Amino acid sequence: QVQLVESGGGLVQAGGSLRLACTVSKRTELVYRTGWFRRAPGKEREFVAAILWSGSSPDYVDSVKGRFTISRDNAKNTVYLQMNSLRPEDTAVYYCAANLIGRGSEYDYWGQGTQVTVSS
Repeated sequence: QVQLVESGGGLVQAGGSLRLACTVSKRTELVYRTGWFRRAPGKEREFVAAILWSGSSPDYVDSVKGRFTISRDNAKNTVYLQMNSLRPEDTAVYYCAANLIGRGSEYDYWGQGTQVTVSS
């Protein structure tokens, strides 16, 4: 029902920046919130940031506050994650996901993921 495609990952040195993009398509009218998650090697998936589909109420995990910014381009149905002051511990596969209206906090649709590697 909802399709998400991430882009923008890559290799960057510590202290550098990357911007991830998540383009949402098909039944976008069902989307309530879009979130970014990450999974580092050997670790469980972790919530990073989320924003309502309206573009309001951004939320972040403490470890990225002040460094990452989530935003939405309404015209492009795209959610961005601007990542500044990157650290080696930010290395992970980053996924975007959609939380649908009426589904509480569950994220039902996921993108394929994009690799972010931060070298020290």
